[in-house]
Amino acid sequence: MGGTDEIAFVRRGGLGEIELTRPKALNALTISMIEAADPQLRAWQDDDGVRAVLIRGQGEKAFCAGGDVRAVWDDGKALQRGEGDGALTRRFFWEEYSLNRLIHQYSKPYVAWIDGITMGGGLGLSMHGSHRVAGDRTVAAMPETAIGFFPDVGATWVLPRLPGAIGAYLALTGARLKAADAVYSGLATHYVPSDADADLAQAIADADLSGDAHAAIDDVLAAFAQDPGAAPLQDVRPAIDRCFGQPSLDLVLRALEAEGTAWAAETLETLSKRSPTSMKLAFAAIQRGRHLDFDSCMTMEYRLSQACMAGHDFYEGIRAVLVDKDQAPAWNPAKIEQVDDETIERAFHSLSEHDLVFEP
Repeated sequence: MGGTDEIAFVRRGGLGEIELTRPKALNALTISMIEAADPQLRAWQDDDGVRAVLIRGQGEKAFCAGGDVRAVWDDGKALQRGEGDGALTRRFFWEEYSLNRLIHQYSKPYVAWIDGITMGGGLGLSMHGSHRVAGDRTVAAMPETAIGFFPDVGATWVLPRLPGAIGAYLALTGARLKAADAVYSGLATHYVPSDADADLAQAIADADLSGDAHAAIDDVLAAFAQDPGAAPLQDVRPAIDRCFGQPSLDLVLRALEAEGTAWAAETLETLSKRSPTSMKLAFAAIQRGRHLDFDSCMTMEYRLSQACMAGHDFYEGIRAVLVDKDQAPAWNPAKIEQVDDETIERAFHSLSEHDLVFEP
C-alpha cells in the first residue's frame, strides 16, 4: 500500500498495518520513518474503513530498539565543529514527540506487537497505544541515563503512573524487562507467545471490527493471551517502593545503601555507571510528570531534550556506547553531588517561542 524502504503501510480489511523494516538496524526509528508514520496514522484516523491499527517490527530481534540517536549525535557534533545548523537536534525530537502524542490520543485501537528489543523510541511507538502485546523475545527498557539523556517519548507521563515506584526505578536504572515484568509493570497489556505472531495478526484482520472495535480487539487478544509466568520484578517490588519512592535522588541512594541486600548493591553499581546529570534530570522529570497532563509532559520533555543537546553528557554517552563503543563514558560532572541544582532547574525553563506546544 505504501511507505518507504524503512517503514511499510498495508491495509488488510479494516486493519491498518505498520511494519518497521530496518531489521539490521534493530528497526531504530529515523526522522523519515516518523514523518511517514504521522500522516498515515492521521489518514487512518479519518478513514471510517480503518477500524484498528497494528504496528510490528520486521525480523525476530527487535520491535524497535529506539530512536536513531546516532544521526542526532552526528548533527550535533557537526554543529559543534561549525558545520551545518544542527537542525536535526531540534527537529527529530519535535516530530517524534508529536507522533507520541498522536498515538496517545488515537481514538481507534492501536495494537503494538512488542516482541524483541523495545527501548526508548520503541516504547514511544507502543506504550501510548491501547494494546501492547509482549512476546517471548520482549526486552523493554528506557536506557537513556546510560547515554547521557533522560527517559522521554512520553515516559515522563507513563512512568509515574506505573504501580508504586517502578517508574522511577526503570527511569534511573534502565532495567530491562522481559514479558512477565512488562505485563506486571503495565508497560504491556498482554503476553502472547512469539510463534503466534502471524495468527494473531490474521485474527485481528478477520475480526468483526464494525461495532465496538476496542471490545473486539480485547476478545481476540483474550483468545491468544497466556500467562507469562512469575515476574521477577514482583519479588523486589517492596524494596523498589522503599528505595525509589523517596522524594529526592540523594534519599534514593541512601535508602539503597541502607537496604543492604545483593539487589541493592547491584542497583547501586548500575547507578554508579549512569550519567549523574541524566539521573538528576530523569528523577526531577518523573516527579514533575506525576502532576502534569500528557501535553505538558511533552512540552517539558522537549525543553529537556534541548538542554541535553546543549550539554556534554549526551555526546559523551553516544560516543562511548555507539561510536567508539569503549563503554567508558567520562561524565561531566562525574559525581551526583557535583551536579548543580540550578543547572537542572534551568533545563525545565521555557524555550519561549521555540517551545513545543499543542493546539487544544
